[in-house]
Amino acid sequence: MTPQEHMLDGNAAVRAQHSDEKRMANRAAISSIAGSALEWLDFAAYGAIAATVLPQLFFSSTDPTTAALAAFATFSVGFVARPLGGLICGYLGDRVGRRNMLVFTFLLMGICSFLIGVLPTYASIGVLAPVALVTLRFMQGFALGGEVTGSQLLTMEHAPKNRRGFYSSFIAMGSPLAQVLANAVLFTVAALVTNEQFLRFGWRIPFLFSFLLVAIGLFIRMRISETPAFEAQRKQKRTGRVEATPGFGKHGGTILRLMMVWAAVSIAYFIATVFILSYVTSKLGVSKQTAFAVLIVAHLCSMIAMGVGGALCDRMGRRRAMLIGSRSMLAAFVVFFPLILSGHILLIGLAIVFLLCAAQFHAGVQPAYFAEAFPTEFRYRGSAVAYNLAVVIGSSAPFAATLIQAHTAGATWPIVALGVVFNLISMWAIHAGAECYGE
Repeated sequence: MTPQEHMLDGNAAVRAQHSDEKRMANRAAISSIAGSALEWLDFAAYGAIAATVLPQLFFSSTDPTTAALAAFATFSVGFVARPLGGLICGYLGDRVGRRNMLVFTFLLMGICSFLIGVLPTYASIGVLAPVALVTLRFMQGFALGGEVTGSQLLTMEHAPKNRRGFYSSFIAMGSPLAQVLANAVLFTVAALVTNEQFLRFGWRIPFLFSFLLVAIGLFIRMRISETPAFEAQRKQKRTGRVEATPGFGKHGGTILRLMMVWAAVSIAYFIATVFILSYVTSKLGVSKQTAFAVLIVAHLCSMIAMGVGGALCDRMGRRRAMLIGSRSMLAAFVVFFPLILSGHILLIGLAIVFLLCAAQFHAGVQPAYFAEAFPTEFRYRGSAVAYNLAVVIGSSAPFAATLIQAHTAGATWPIVALGVVFNLISMWAIHAGAECYGE
């Protein structure tokens, strides 16, 4: 074979390799958003029913305010479990691979969700009903704690270095897509049945799809390969050319800083999607169907904001993109309740869309922003712990807001102040961190 032929064969091999890498990156993005949306669906449905029917079904012996607080506390239990799930699944995911852990988390989420769908209520088994609900919710949170960061890494580590933000923004879309599906299902069911039928069996329907979702999700997950970054790390370990894995002592400061960054975003998200659903239906008299429809529109808009955030952070860097989102979120918090309290459904919708889009703009940047702050061998654990600890803080926002209103005669300004303070802390933490784009 002539040198020219050797060169042509070499070029063809390089092109084939690039083509395979691009195809796997696209497959990783598509499979991750689909798998993540399926896994988030039941978790999202729980958030919606926690704001509407759980107080009546599982805490019916208490007064309405206490029942709402109990329902939101149960909602938060799933998020309290997430750091533990992120830590354990992250530790294993850094050793056995991203994909293997994602199969496990998907199965666990599906089983727990189905069991919630067939769970007897307080009227049937008394106090055992909320106890069982809390237990299943905890296991859901454990699964999701390992799922979120794992699916982000699966996509980000398959993506080209200069398009990590854009590709990883797709996985962030899994959550709002699930919210759209969950609220669409609940909207449809609420429109087709009476309030009494919705309380009796309608709310269970999204959870009973879990077995079907597990089958589809496993098919999607098994078609994706392990990430090149993890395979390279595993090869280095086999050859003995890798140093001891740095622990939490070395990366604890980064984890704390990222937790402060994301706490504000998480608070805004749960105020805009969970607390406000309870507020507008119970305080302003907005119907469940209308509230679900508004959230569907808001989540669809937020998916566009995610894509914009992911694309921009590939052009201007992660830190600058995050600061743009933070400034927008600060403005959204200031005008949020004045628009809500107008009572006009279009202004209510505008308030929710503005705050949710500002928060979800960050979500398009977050996977790459968090992952690039840690080395490959610590990436799953570090990202998962920082992200899930922040979400624990954010998930308590509906409970805190309900408690604040109960002790301030329904005042909304303390809720705004809470969001603004956390937002300013987040902006300081973003400024304090280095730009890790491309690491």
